[in-house]
Amino acid sequence: MRFAVVSFPGSNCDDDCVRVVREVLGESAHKVWHGDDDLGAPDVVLLPGGFSYGDYLRCGAIAAGSPIMGAVRRFAAAGGPILGICNGFQILTEAGLLPGALHRNAGLSFICRDQHVRVASDASPFTAGLSDRVLRLPIAHHDGNYHADAETLRRLEGEGQVVLRYCDAAGDSHDAANPNGSVGHIAGVRNAAGNVVGMMPHPERCAEPLLGNEDGRTLFEAVLRQGSV
Repeated sequence: MRFAVVSFPGSNCDDDCVRVVREVLGESAHKVWHGDDDLGAPDVVLLPGGFSYGDYLRCGAIAAGSPIMGAVRRFAAAGGPILGICNGFQILTEAGLLPGALHRNAGLSFICRDQHVRVASDASPFTAGLSDRVLRLPIAHHDGNYHADAETLRRLEGEGQVVLRYCDAAGDSHDAANPNGSVGHIAGVRNAAGNVVGMMPHPERCAEPLLGNEDGRTLFEAVLRQGSV
């Protein structure tokens, strides 16, 4: 499969994503610059983490208006699988491709640590076959506090659009296991069609034995399985 990794000024996880695709999964990956208007006919699009445009204005707000986002929107409308990781999640919400918004962490501090999450829905290309799995994934963000109004939250919960929840090692979600105050302990969501997914944790940072944890690899392998069906 061909993966396109979109790079914005300030992206710092794009090369990590490329490495995972090429060196761990053995698939094809190419980077696409934010100023381009063509994704290069990929099968999967990744929007990586970082600090696009220095996180000025709001995290992801300027990147959402980049020329490449027109191609990303067209890819999404055609049903192509898209994964936004951390800053990529923020960009997707700012672009209107995912519901809700990411606010400052409840503790108003940058958080960088491993965090358990539970797969709340397998109805997405990146969580297919992983329902109720508890994963240990790194988080590194200052603005990861997911928020949605009450009606949107009801729709997300009712239609299974929450794909990841913060939890403890046993898979239980509670305030002590919620690192940033996200409503409903939400760590990741999908769009109504199911092909666009955003998550705050970084699966690309724990996808090979060298890093001491391969839980993140399962999310990338899930989309490969979907492509081979």
